[in-house]
Amino acid sequence: MINGRDHRIDFFRGLALIFIFWDHIPQNPLANLTVRNFGFSDAAEIFVFLAGYAAVLAYGRIAQRDGYLVACVRILRRAWVLYVVHIFLLVLLMGIVFVANNHVETRDMIQEMGLYYFLSNPQQALVDELLLRFKPNLMDPLPLYILLLLGLPMVLPLMLRRAEYVVGLSVLLYVLAPLFQWNLAAQEGGVWFFNPLAWQLLFILGGAAATQGQPASSPRPVLRQPLFVACALYLLMTGLIALSWKWPHVHDAFMPRLLAEWLYPINKTNLSPARLLHFLALAYCTAKLLPSGPWVEHWLARQSCRMGRYSLEVFCFGVLLAPLADMANALGGDRWPMQVFTALAGVALMVVLALWLDLNKRLSRPAQVPVV
Repeated sequence: MINGRDHRIDFFRGLALIFIFWDHIPQNPLANLTVRNFGFSDAAEIFVFLAGYAAVLAYGRIAQRDGYLVACVRILRRAWVLYVVHIFLLVLLMGIVFVANNHVETRDMIQEMGLYYFLSNPQQALVDELLLRFKPNLMDPLPLYILLLLGLPMVLPLMLRRAEYVVGLSVLLYVLAPLFQWNLAAQEGGVWFFNPLAWQLLFILGGAAATQGQPASSPRPVLRQPLFVACALYLLMTGLIALSWKWPHVHDAFMPRLLAEWLYPINKTNLSPARLLHFLALAYCTAKLLPSGPWVEHWLARQSCRMGRYSLEVFCFGVLLAPLADMANALGGDRWPMQVFTALAGVALMVVLALWLDLNKRLSRPAQVPVV
């Protein structure tokens, strides 16, 4: 049974959007505050997991209320909208980067964004764009979400009845994908940076969490719950390892060689088990330490929740803002006051967009005429 909406989901989706925006501005000081600096996973895991949660929550309700066929039609319509958005977003992004590169002399923004493939072979690049194979920097999450959403109708009926079976099949695919090097083709003989056959596990786990609702709180303090303690210790260990990367000599002295041989490389394309476990531990501890409550009504929390409710629009806006912020930083001499200003100004604009979308939605509702 699908339960009610948890406002924490919107809050963390909004927070993930801020982290994604900051992480994609080169040399941004505020990027040192994002989750990727304190462990093995980053905002991408948060985004995909919560996308699965929100998708099953929304379309599961539709399936229960209006039937599976109606839910499938709604899912396919949403996937088509995302596909069209992806095409237009890529065109806008290329236009912004090409114009910005003409004004920046300190670096090659076209190279940074991976757009020389389009300049060298525009016809094939256009074909690859339509086939979701041409994905410059910042554009990888949207095609991944499109494919994951297209696969949702195949598992939604079983997900609503026996979610554990779907999770089991998903885990099997996650294990087999890197073992047999399964991935989708990308431009110039490459593969998808986010392997959808591996990242589907996070999407499915998010959907399974939506079917379970909010678990009953344990009467025992969290520090006396073995699973919480184990997750917290793992987060502490991975956090220390991630921090040591900033000082290679400390890392080499601190890191046992056998552990390093087992751990590295921490593969993002196939969602390394170390990354997956870090995110799951982080999600579990966060859910335990931040139960749903009055804190989501705080002004700052409400802004993040609003951004999370309009995650597609805000994400696309952030993709366009990142190269503009990079251009402004370069024109400002890459000084840290300018870098901090553009990072905060970008977030403020994302908040304003969410406010406008929320207001527009309320104004679009038909007015209720009082019965005389």
